[in-house]
Amino acid sequence: MEKIREVINRIRPIQQSAYEDVKKRLNNLTKPAESLGRLEELAQRYIAIKGDNNAKLEKKVIFTFAGDHGVADEGVSAFPREVTAQMVLNFLHGGAGVNVLARHVGAEVVVVDIGVDYDFKQSDGLVIRKIARGTRNMLKEPAMTYKEAIRGMKTGIEIAEEWSQRADIVGTGDMGIGNTTPSSAIVSVLTGEPVENVTGMGTGITHDTFKRKIDIIKEAIKINKPNPLDPIDVLSKVGGFEIAGIAGLILGAASKNIPVVVDGFISGASALIALRLQPAVRDYIFTSHLSVERGHKVIIEKLGTNALLDLNLRLGEGTGAALGIGLVEAGFKILTQMATFDNAGVSTKAPSPIYG
Repeated sequence: MEKIREVINRIRPIQQSAYEDVKKRLNNLTKPAESLGRLEELAQRYIAIKGDNNAKLEKKVIFTFAGDHGVADEGVSAFPREVTAQMVLNFLHGGAGVNVLARHVGAEVVVVDIGVDYDFKQSDGLVIRKIARGTRNMLKEPAMTYKEAIRGMKTGIEIAEEWSQRADIVGTGDMGIGNTTPSSAIVSVLTGEPVENVTGMGTGITHDTFKRKIDIIKEAIKINKPNPLDPIDVLSKVGGFEIAGIAGLILGAASKNIPVVVDGFISGASALIALRLQPAVRDYIFTSHLSVERGHKVIIEKLGTNALLDLNLRLGEGTGAALGIGLVEAGFKILTQMATFDNAGVSTKAPSPIYG
């Protein structure tokens, strides 16, 4: 816990003056002030987070954390838990949605095995930091111990620190069959929203399975009694290893002034945990998109950010983060590549109106 406290204490709110300095630069470009809307906002935020007017945006990395869930044995997903390992192998072979979109924006995909029920061989693009072969079934007992939850978060922090000299911007992604169930439980407990308001269809389950999923989440909360005032207790009792890892990554990246583009619902639940531990972390987060998952809107409201996209996405993996990184880079290129009025020889004075 000492490591987490140390990282939390390093994160500071970004001063408004940092945004204003970038705004002055944007307003001197060959365009009407604020005419590129949110792209200008993204450029402002990126430079303000980096704390360097000469910052680069070259190395883009999406970290896809993978872990299995004991609650998947209750049939809350349309897929068996073996699919988690199969999809990790698909990521490593470059065949998943996140791989396609990462290539599209020039980002690297790094897969983190933090709790998959499978023994992978070491390969390029894979980081093996397995805490256990999946969580326990939260319907019957806590998903993990408090120490395991802390280990999961420390893993994410350590990865952020290891990459802090290489990555200019990072994105979050997840893989774990059944993980919308613990994510819904986390969001319900931390926000006080009824389970029904923050639970969605996940992988596309039937209506009957959906009703059972809600009942399972309610019962798991009742049995485990997670403390809403202690986000790590909530994580340990109804969470997942990949959720812990992403929460740690967000905190670790923020402590190193690295912008974090957060993916969808599962990553959002992780961001909510990070936010409860350190409210200033919201200044370092870009919310890539609004997920179809019902609870994601609640998360975004709590984060106090506006989603960059609304494309009816619900895949996870880091797909939304990839698209979000592309938009942040577009804003950055506007700031750094567009000519100023002086350089282009364009007048800043509008012509006087002519009345006939």
